[in-house]
Amino acid sequence: MSISRHPLLYEINARCWLWGLSQSAGRALTLAEVPESEFEFWRNLGFTHIWLMGVWRIGPNARAHSLQICELREKIPPCTDEEIGGSPYAIAEYEVSASLGGNAALISFRRRLERHGLKLILDFVPNHLGHDHRWVTERPELFVRSGVQRPDTFRPDVGKSQSWIAYGKDPYMGAWADTVQLDYRNPATREAMKQQLERVAELCDGVRCDMAMLVLNEVFARTWNDYPADFGASPTEFWSEAIGAVRHRFPDFLFAAEAYWNLERRLQELGFDFAYDKPLYDFLVARNAAAVQQHLLGESEWFIKRCVHFLENHDEPRIASLLGFPEHRAAALLILALPGLCLLHEGQLTGLRERLSVHVMRRRLEAAQSEITEFYGTILKLLQATSVRQGHPVLLRPREAWPGNPTAMNFVGVQWQSRPDVFELALVNLASHQGQCYLDLQVAHPVESVWQMRDLLGGQTFLRKGRDLKKTGLYIDAPGNAAQLFQFTQHL
Repeated sequence: MSISRHPLLYEINARCWLWGLSQSAGRALTLAEVPESEFEFWRNLGFTHIWLMGVWRIGPNARAHSLQICELREKIPPCTDEEIGGSPYAIAEYEVSASLGGNAALISFRRRLERHGLKLILDFVPNHLGHDHRWVTERPELFVRSGVQRPDTFRPDVGKSQSWIAYGKDPYMGAWADTVQLDYRNPATREAMKQQLERVAELCDGVRCDMAMLVLNEVFARTWNDYPADFGASPTEFWSEAIGAVRHRFPDFLFAAEAYWNLERRLQELGFDFAYDKPLYDFLVARNAAAVQQHLLGESEWFIKRCVHFLENHDEPRIASLLGFPEHRAAALLILALPGLCLLHEGQLTGLRERLSVHVMRRRLEAAQSEITEFYGTILKLLQATSVRQGHPVLLRPREAWPGNPTAMNFVGVQWQSRPDVFELALVNLASHQGQCYLDLQVAHPVESVWQMRDLLGGQTFLRKGRDLKKTGLYIDAPGNAAQLFQFTQHL
């Protein structure tokens, strides 16, 4: 694995964010002109990577499709035509949009990130391209095609083309009509996309790969088995070939996979540093505390360390619209304390509630929620003075406090340590009611010591004897939706 740290990734909707900065500046800004205060904000909160979502060029066909999507205009308040752009996932070319300043502006932006100790993540969309991509007319053999018209296909040039090209899709949803489906049964397609990925890698430090599981051989065959192909099954997976090629040139390049359908482990095995932990997200928003604990303790340490943990992203509702503040706070501490990659979404830190469509290029003003803003500002700065996300992590297994008390199943505890005399314990009670449990801390030589246990978020301080911790464990009695960050130091 090329990534030794536990990255903290900040997702930014590049078009909307830069529009907002331009409004504040009173003139159109490019990525090369982002104010210094933005870089200082990211650095001061401890982010390691910035994901600029949606930087690639789209074309007129993609925007025309977006303008036809009725629900954008029917939103309350409705979107105007000026606010609607094409989907950034209907890519016309892997070059930076002129409205953002082009490739040169991105290169300048990346250099400034580097000066602040930050790295750049960009999108890579393996499954499909936009209708405006030149390959549609220059290399139609790279796409899934049919000799007869079918649902969810189109004929790019009636006068010249003898076949219909399929829209991009996954096997469980309707087609994305602004995209064209690449055919991964064709070795030429795989080679072309591998080369494209290598070119993207020259511009950034890592990629978030959209719907990465769609190009797995088994998934692709199942999705497109009723379309003819002149190629036999590939003996290798695209990802193992492509990741290997990029890593040959850029050994520390980061690969993060958007992944569903229990295919996360498969993608990790093929070389991805991290893959989305969608089950954890689903259990958290469903308020299923026991399922959260069972999921985390039921997986291997290797798996959890290679997951992307999140509460929202551009595809999900705003977490502040789903969970009340105490629930949000506990869930946020959990994803921040888990080993692996933690993804925070622009607007999450201030409690925004309106999810932006990816088709929208401008955001409306929305009031920040002060208690959420204060919490994230506090916890992100606090964590930097601890071993959390920097030391050695251990997921602890809560034990029942007494026979017949089931509330231990609602707790998750993560211990982090980088020094023998100091360690941290992040503890959450994901239930809405009081709960009790015991935790067996992983402490070397605890018997002769007295430990000072201080809650960095609450301010309380306790003393615990090492002998008692070794014999019975740490007793916890916590209110519903507790979010506690304890620092243990040897007192005597």
